[in-house]
Amino acid sequence: MTTSGLVIVDKPPVWTSHDVVARIRKLAGTRRVGHAGTLDPMATGVLIVGVEKATRLLGHLALTEKEYSGTIRLGQTTTSDDADGDITQRAPVKNVSDDRIRSAMDELTGDIEQIPPGVSAIKVDGQRSYRLARAGATPELSARPVTVSEFAAEAIRPQGDLIDVDVRVRCSSGTYIRALARDLGTALGVGGHLTALRRTRVGPYDIGQARTLEQLAEQLELLPLAQAAAAAFPRRELTAEEAQLIGHGGKLPALGTGEKPVAAFDPDGSLVALLTEADGQARSLAVFAAQARAAG
Repeated sequence: MTTSGLVIVDKPPVWTSHDVVARIRKLAGTRRVGHAGTLDPMATGVLIVGVEKATRLLGHLALTEKEYSGTIRLGQTTTSDDADGDITQRAPVKNVSDDRIRSAMDELTGDIEQIPPGVSAIKVDGQRSYRLARAGATPELSARPVTVSEFAAEAIRPQGDLIDVDVRVRCSSGTYIRALARDLGTALGVGGHLTALRRTRVGPYDIGQARTLEQLAEQLELLPLAQAAAAAFPRRELTAEEAQLIGHGGKLPALGTGEKPVAAFDPDGSLVALLTEADGQARSLAVFAAQARAAG
């Protein structure tokens, strides 16, 4: 039986997130594989892949904070807001100072409203936005609240009539770095798009833990289910009786941890469930106990 756990993949360029999942399915010998937080084909870096029971953690892991490094090219606009799209506009950037660039980045930091790129997987009237865009339509997407905790310039490099800005971003789930590139270019009046992107962290999992597909083909490294949950969520210790109750869908008294997921463990350290609290009770979001043991 295939072991449950997370695989921290260093996604290569060109590959889609779905391509990576298909590869891990072959390596793990199971179809029960999924990923948390899609990376565009152009992007590289941390992609969290769940195997077997760990797939039930993915929706909750996808909501955690993320970090990126990337390069924004000022002076060119593209159809997709990144280098995979066609260039639609060009503008001279010689009069754009470093101070103006940093000031515009500051304006895009904090709690902001962001319109996702037209070429995205968001649904518009039941259809994916990217399909509408590629068919020649102009999808109208609503602005969404996101949090950009850090949007910093590591280097500002003139490239002839263009400027490349190497950036570091720390942001909430749902933030599009392509949209930050687009909006930075718009704010400066010259247009902009993303030319490189590497995700360096998803929640507690960083690039130092990630393995390339070549490395994983030699040895498939899985972060065990209990260890993966303990790294990502607050911990609640259960008695044997409480573990049995939660394993059967029961509820426990709340401990004041709130609505955010808490990982609940039985006395031997096994992950029993993810819990959330409301109305004075803790209930399960997902149960992982293979078989609740008899109490006592």
